[in-house]
Amino acid sequence: MAFANGSRFRADGQVQDEMANQQEIERLYDWLDRFHDRCLGEFADLSCGYFRGDHGKSLQQAQKDKHDWVLNTLDCGEGARILDIGSGWGAMLRAAELNGASGVGLTLSQAQAAYCKKKRLNVLLMDWKEAQAAQLGVFDGIVSIGAFEHFCSIEEFLAGKQEGIYKRFFQLCADVIKSGRKLFLQTMVWDHRVPDPEECRLTEPTRSTERIVARLTKFYPGSWLPVGKEQIIGAALPQFHLVSSINGRDDYIETLKRWYVAIRGLFGVTKLLPTLKDLLRLAPRYAVDRDFREQIKSIVCKDQLACFERGIMDHERMFFVRR
Repeated sequence: MAFANGSRFRADGQVQDEMANQQEIERLYDWLDRFHDRCLGEFADLSCGYFRGDHGKSLQQAQKDKHDWVLNTLDCGEGARILDIGSGWGAMLRAAELNGASGVGLTLSQAQAAYCKKKRLNVLLMDWKEAQAAQLGVFDGIVSIGAFEHFCSIEEFLAGKQEGIYKRFFQLCADVIKSGRKLFLQTMVWDHRVPDPEECRLTEPTRSTERIVARLTKFYPGSWLPVGKEQIIGAALPQFHLVSSINGRDDYIETLKRWYVAIRGLFGVTKLLPTLKDLLRLAPRYAVDRDFREQIKSIVCKDQLACFERGIMDHERMFFVRR
């Protein structure tokens, strides 16, 4: 998912000069933690599945197929060591473990870190920008699934710092991976037209691109997507070169549709009572926090699905090799 680690918008929709960090990440993921397992299942991946046109498979199978595809392409089987930057609820780390590998995950969400530690996964509550190669060690493969779009804030984009941030990311990866080994990156990017963040206001027409993007910056507070695949390829040089890529727009559309079905399932007979209890706990926040109300509205309006269907966003799955 997109937009974290960045700016907020004020109530009037204008950009507010405040950088995001762990607190911004937690504005989303720590309340979602209440519903994660009940909605999607244990170790579920909150990112695009791997359907490749086969919509007959379950979402769980599509996620498993993604993990297997990534690990096989990275050649990270028995005895391998992987680094997962933006490890979420540990789906890829768990898949690596089942494949005989070991892994280290980085996350900014306390709830996600606690969840993973309870499942005995090796996850550090750490911003990759603060990580030191010496403390992480050396890895046979690196994955970053649905996190790269979180790395640059709106203010940093407007200040022309986006490319430099991405170069820092690839430099860290280069410092901790063996030569000839691979990095997998799955990220959303803007499609043909990059919106102007200063025009993305909650006062714009209801289904306009600007209104949808403004509301999504509430759902994922702050960050700004990469301009496109070529920007990422350029930032990876000279340490990495692209070896393959697959567009994931159609798979993300299908994944989002499955998520909406799962959300409706929270109100079925067997899950209704615990769901209502959690919603009641969140009611005071809903009453006083406008940003939180916009997060809920973004789910109800299916903003992210609209972004892919209308060509506001695109999605890339990319394998790089360390030179």
